[in-house]
Amino acid sequence: MIGIIGLIRTESASATCVAGSLAPDNLPGMATAAEGGTVVFAIEGAALRTVTATVDDYLMNLAMAEEMCSLCRAGGLNDMTHLAG
Repeated sequence: MIGIIGLIRTESASATCVAGSLAPDNLPGMATAAEGGTVVFAIEGAALRTVTATVDDYLMNLAMAEEMCSLCRAGGLNDMTHLAG
């Protein structure tokens, strides 16, 4: 069986907020973290179709998280934890 491994690195002014927003959606074989000003997403899987669909979902969620974190930053908030509870 062929294994598929991928890594997406995205520069972000709100890397901690973005990674924190995305990480709860991680499934087995996925990892999301902030490294300085970069959001790092790692994925591994066996089925190309599944990995492709997961990356597609991740990129859509990344765009939404980036926008929300940017709005929070513009409003003087460093993260969205106040929205959680």
